Amino acid sequence: MLESALSNDLVRLMRQQQRRPNKNRERISNAISVLSNEYGPIPPEPRRLEPCHELVFTILSQHTSDTNSERAFTSLMKTFKTLENVANAPVKDIETAISRGGLAKIKAPRIKSVLTMILDLNQNSLDLSFLREMPLEDAKSWLKQLPGIGPKSAGIVLSFSLGMPAMAIDTHIFRVSQRLGFIKSNVNADKAHDILEAIVDPDDVYPFHFALITHGRQVCRAQNPLCEACALSTQCPSLKSMKSSKPLKRKTTPKAKPVVVPHTYPTEEVLN
Repeated sequence: MLESALSNDLVRLMRQQQRRPNKNRERISNAISVLSNEYGPIPPEPRRLEPCHELVFTILSQHTSDTNSERAFTSLMKTFKTLENVANAPVKDIETAISRGGLAKIKAPRIKSVLTMILDLNQNSLDLSFLREMPLEDAKSWLKQLPGIGPKSAGIVLSFSLGMPAMAIDTHIFRVSQRLGFIKSNVNADKAHDILEAIVDPDDVYPFHFALITHGRQVCRAQNPLCEACALSTQCPSLKSMKSSKPLKRKTTPKAKPVVVPHTYPTEEVLN
């Protein structure tokens, strides 16, 4: 525990130092503004689940589509009604309930282990609202002690469920941030959470999340990025290398820019 506390203190100190004026923070604010103009206003944050429901939903969303994870969560809650019942259920029954989401043999024991550990750590309660009162680093550390929960899953719960300024960095945010030079090319995804949380203004965390996911899906793709259609091309340090590595297949700005919601949620009825 002492080692964890010292580690969290060092992270907080690093963030205090990094929150001093720096060019990346200005560039990030500008990128959010440019992308908001390009794709339309940032929509309101998605509706929030209770944090423990969000945590289970996040486990179900790992390595599958939003559609599959929503189907699996819907089936899980219709089968067991409450997460307390899920925690007490045999793994095989959980596996059957979430089979439509894929990887059920891996996710079922993980869900049961996570819920069981929360009950053990939290006085037999699955209410995680207390995390909102903790410093961000401490809240992240609490979640990351749970089996299979890393920085991204912890960030999703803290940001989308509890409204805390935690980063949830997916493959699109990671790729676009590297190409724009917000993080260095040798930084891994786990470390990127700490770096970006330190330089993105807390009020900009959700707009940053939405804008970069949208841009990563529509223009700054992993393969054949549409650099000539990119609203940020004039400030992209990777433009030259990207253009020289592969010829661009598309030379016009995409006409349609549908709103991309970065995180979908089950309907309210599922939890009733």
